[in-house]
Amino acid sequence: PGRRMESDDVMKKTDKKPKKKPLRRKPAQDRIVPAPSEREESHLKRWLREHHITEVECLVPDITGNARGKIIPAARFSSDYGTRLPEAIFATTVTGEYIDEYHEIVSASDSDLYLRPDPNTLCVVPWASDPTVQIIHDCFTHDGAPHELAPRSVLRRVIARYDALGLKPIIAPELEFFLVQKNTDPDFPLQPPVGRNGRPETARQSYSIDAVNEFDPILDLMYDYCESMELDVETLIHESGAAQLEINFRHADPLSRADQVFLFKRTVREAALRHDIYATFLAKPMENEPGSSMHIHQSLLNAKTGKNVFIGKNGAQHSELFMNYLGGLQRYIPEAMAFFAPNVNSYRRLVYGEVSPKNVQWGYDNRTCGLRVPFDSPENMRVESRFAGSDANPYLAIAATLDCGLLGIEQKLQPTEASTGFTHSSGFELPKSMQDSLEFLERSDALRGILGERFCKAYICIKRKEYETFFRVISSWEREFLLLNV
Repeated sequence: PGRRMESDDVMKKTDKKPKKKPLRRKPAQDRIVPAPSEREESHLKRWLREHHITEVECLVPDITGNARGKIIPAARFSSDYGTRLPEAIFATTVTGEYIDEYHEIVSASDSDLYLRPDPNTLCVVPWASDPTVQIIHDCFTHDGAPHELAPRSVLRRVIARYDALGLKPIIAPELEFFLVQKNTDPDFPLQPPVGRNGRPETARQSYSIDAVNEFDPILDLMYDYCESMELDVETLIHESGAAQLEINFRHADPLSRADQVFLFKRTVREAALRHDIYATFLAKPMENEPGSSMHIHQSLLNAKTGKNVFIGKNGAQHSELFMNYLGGLQRYIPEAMAFFAPNVNSYRRLVYGEVSPKNVQWGYDNRTCGLRVPFDSPENMRVESRFAGSDANPYLAIAATLDCGLLGIEQKLQPTEASTGFTHSSGFELPKSMQDSLEFLERSDALRGILGERFCKAYICIKRKEYETFFRVISSWEREFLLLNV
């Protein structure tokens, strides 16, 4: 499939000709997935046999948004065989260490998670050497309750609150990433890869078609993989960084969009490795290059009528509900920053980034604001949250932004006046470090009340442990400038 340039209106429908689907899936449901019926399970097993599938990857998104799970022979796969994992996967840091509060977070018996496949997420693994499929699983306790520590459960919990109000959130993520040369020495700075012309990029190449085409072999393979997996990727552009790209996803329900970002990250990494380079979603991978974000376009529909409830009535530009939602984003995003900027590196993008958000101001088509309201037709009324980095767990970043908007609706909050000029000059209004963000979240009873007390405590403990581990590392800067000069 070819790539094309479009406007940044990712919420509009396109007239793209439907592609042949190698694998049929039902739309994702905004509810806890029930155990497959005997008929469904029989159909799934029959499909695996008919397509000569030999292995099934049972995936669970962890706290970082990476895939955990098990690989099971297709002939032995069922809704419960072998699909259990220890709760410890949600109590470990990105370095693999257990948190100090392990026995406060994990059950005393260190019991298993019970995994249940979501049939809507079934897709092939196009890079596997043997015929393989992957299925994302939800996590449950032994008595069938959704597990509180699973990121997918957290997002489902927020969606259920919208269901109770008769509202259906619609999400469209925009995800940036870098292609970089293979780097096996962590002390060596990352470098842009060499393109088809035999040279790495040096000048800024924003929106350049030719710069994108330098990496055609990788991107063609990426699109082939996405086609096989039915990922709803649309616009591809070259961003301002060297070999920095952005991919946009078609708008849909929050759970399916989080699933797609989760699967896409695996996909583009695999495509890049096939060409002996890395694809990285690190928020600020290189000192002199811009950071990478995950902008989240969001709107709300009336669950019964399907109409956008952000649309104003009687000549009003916006509905009162839209203003409440926007007020909630402004009020609570600083307290939710630990989910948008989940790593110590994330704050290099926010504090030192050229165009990254510095505040919670909003404006019409104003990219210097953290909250941008694009000019569009009434049915496509939406707000773009620009805070999350590409390193964010998509389930948690989407859950957090919907949580903020929900609190605004419930509390009938009002936003400030729209900003029309350059807002960076007004100062930095966000937490400036991981430690600050965790303290903000720790004090936020409102956010923890929806996302879950146990989950938020586990998340804070994990991220605080990561921050402490990072702070113990002596950097090359310290050795260079302080070793003999202090």
